[in-house]
Order: sequence, then structure tokens, then C-alpha cells
Amino acid sequence: MKRQKRDKSDRAYTKGYQTGLSGRSKDICPHEDPSLRQAWLTGWREGRCDNWDGMTGISGVQRMSENLHL
Repeated sequence: MKRQKRDKSDRAYTKGYQTGLSGRSKDICPHEDPSLRQAWLTGWREGRCDNWDGMTGISGVQRMSENLHL
């Protein structure tokens, strides 16, 4: 079965969230395109907030999947 590719902004958000959740710096954002950079930074901010709130591991992954379905 073929997998449908997700939107690039969704992938950028997810990667940013994972980076923020792991406590890494926002300076490592790999995107130059303004819309993708914004999606990545939004994910990074939410990931950092969840990191500070102690939502790591499974709870962080669950939160990320909830945000993608909004």
C-alpha cells in the first residue's frame, strides 16, 4: 500500500516539535523558506513548552499527534 506524503509544513512542524522536545536550540532550523521556517519554529516552541512541562517520551508523542489533527 502506498503512503500518502504529508504536507511539507506538517513535516516541518513535526521536526521542529521533536527538536524542541529534545531541548535543542532553535538556531538549527534547516529551512530557508519563510512558511516552512515558521512552521518549524511553531513546532519548536510547542516542543520546548512541553519539554518544560515534563511531557517527554510517549506523552510528548501523543501531544504532537493531537496537534497535527487540529
